[in-house]
Amino acid sequence: MKKILLILLVCSSFSSIAKPDNTTPPANKIWTQLLKKYVNEEGWVNYKGFIKDKAEFQQYLDLLSDNPPQDSWSKDDKEAYWINAYNAFTIKLIIDHYPVKSIKDIGPKHQIPFVNTPWEKKFFKIGNEKYKLDRIEHHILRKQFDDPRVHFAIVCASRSCAKLRREAYEGNKLNEQLNEQAKDFLNDKRKNKISAEKPELSNYFDWYKKDFQKHGTVIEYINQYSRVKIHKDAAVSFMDYDWSLNEQK
Repeated sequence: MKKILLILLVCSSFSSIAKPDNTTPPANKIWTQLLKKYVNEEGWVNYKGFIKDKAEFQQYLDLLSDNPPQDSWSKDDKEAYWINAYNAFTIKLIIDHYPVKSIKDIGPKHQIPFVNTPWEKKFFKIGNEKYKLDRIEHHILRKQFDDPRVHFAIVCASRSCAKLRREAYEGNKLNEQLNEQAKDFLNDKRKNKISAEKPELSNYFDWYKKDFQKHGTVIEYINQYSRVKIHKDAAVSFMDYDWSLNEQK
């Protein structure tokens, strides 16, 4: 009887040790190291490098999968987690199908929005549940956090999307990081051609107009971050969106 009790105690002890501690957000050290190594200052990605370090990259993806956000986390910690998850699993999607010329080449030839696009593919797990990228973007980040700056942080692996930041997002400095991303995106002439009278804007401000209008007009939102201020009655147009892969040349 004593031997049985001892075995049960030992097994219980090992079980508690093996169980992941997700009371705090997972460490992002691996992710930051990979980003600094394989993303340049322009935000272009060396996907072959990520493939080369696929085992290390998988360690980080496993860390995300095994440590879903908890109620005890701060709001900023949760938001940072989901941004990192979106960006990391987007890279996984690309390298799993590499080489591709565009993320839109992944999946069936004829794609229907919100039905069979790459963003609707359930290819990773968070906790015990299968996820798709669209769920993170539209049902979590956009709905739960009321923060339009996420559009300048999550990266769709395309040349017209925001730059992939060369470090992980962290809850304790998230506001600063997102402000930097917003300023960078708005003042990048490849993404927006800002002028007072005839600005040419990213399609983000058309597709997600409602997100940017929650506390004023789209122009008022942009003027918070743009060095050139747009007149309230300016003739706004939208640039063509380049879906080609954001790969280093």
